[in-house]
Amino acid sequence: MGIFAFKLPDIGEGVVEGEVVEWMVAVGDTVKEDDPILSVMTDKATVEIPSPTDGVVKSIVGEPGTILSVGQVCIEFETDGEGTPVEEAPEPVEEVVEEAPAPEPEPVKEEVKPAPAAPAPAPTPVVVAAPGARPLASPAVRQRARESGIDLATVSGSGPAGRITHGDLDSWKAAGSPVAAAGPARTAQTGTTEVPVIGLRRKISESMTASYTTIPHFSYFEEVDISHLDELRVHLNSTRTDGQPKLTYLPFIMQALVKALGENPVCNALFDDDKGVVTRHDAGQLGIATQTDRGLYVPVVKHVEAQDIWQSASEMQRVSQAARDGTAGLDELTGSTFTITSLGRMGGLGATPIINKPEVGILGVHNAVDTPVVRNGQIVIRKMLRLSSSWDHRVVDGWDGAMLVQRLKTLLENPATIFM
Repeated sequence: MGIFAFKLPDIGEGVVEGEVVEWMVAVGDTVKEDDPILSVMTDKATVEIPSPTDGVVKSIVGEPGTILSVGQVCIEFETDGEGTPVEEAPEPVEEVVEEAPAPEPEPVKEEVKPAPAAPAPAPTPVVVAAPGARPLASPAVRQRARESGIDLATVSGSGPAGRITHGDLDSWKAAGSPVAAAGPARTAQTGTTEVPVIGLRRKISESMTASYTTIPHFSYFEEVDISHLDELRVHLNSTRTDGQPKLTYLPFIMQALVKALGENPVCNALFDDDKGVVTRHDAGQLGIATQTDRGLYVPVVKHVEAQDIWQSASEMQRVSQAARDGTAGLDELTGSTFTITSLGRMGGLGATPIINKPEVGILGVHNAVDTPVVRNGQIVIRKMLRLSSSWDHRVVDGWDGAMLVQRLKTLLENPATIFM
């Protein structure tokens, strides 16, 4: 029998450390080679580490949230082979300390047991008077109710036989309405719950902090009439063939956006602020912010400029689903040059989306709503879509960001031009 010490492997992409997300094994478990043992999150993605050998788990290093360095021993197995040498930590040097005389023992105090607490009194039931019945109350309570403008028929009594007390009047006034006062008694809540900020939530926290504290954001909002676009979408969905996905608005926005970005390359860029270099991209690599059970992921649809509307829809659905399932690979979660975040059915009048650093812009898409608008002096109902955008003001001027959004608006309001 031997001990096999397994070190956190080099995950690639210049990663030097990873955060423990989940251990799939525990001390004493018997594992086979290639069985999943550990899930580790890096700056790029969550990676599942397989077992390098058959054996019994002897020890593991790190709870969820612990940062492990590449090359650090993270787990030890007891194997049938000779195993691997375990690097032993140097033994601490013992410090010689002169012995001090033992202190005199203190007299033992006899423990006084507290008297048992008296049982809490049972709550007095609240009695609601029958409809039409005269409420029970003392003359003083009736006078106070008259002075306060309170109809006693709307107050629930907690006294004997449903008698209304001064406390019931106080509850009525504190609640602000007879409906609220008639509800269950309200008590102050004092409990708290501590939630460790680990895993993806820690990465999101670090990323958002870095983005918001280093990038001077400026936002730009616009409203787009997508009535014609909606007609085209409905028509294409009604004539789609087997295997073609059902179209939402996002594939049209993706197609229009890459066309607008091609005409405004300053907005399709990455800014390395350490080097002071902006790299503008010809390709439309669009990140699609996707909410999952594990947090917010941004899978990437690559080369949207080379796709038709059906390909964009299919690829967007594929990478988004992979992110939700936890099967998205490193290549599918990296490489974006611009991000779209959709608030979808939640709607909202506007927002300030945080830029996905090192990108220089982000587009927020709200829901489409039938809205009364003025056209040629007449009030008509049109389907309006609100857009929110944020830009890195260090490298994108307000004019450039606004021009990009206005170009996108023109394309979406005249959807045939998206494909010309």
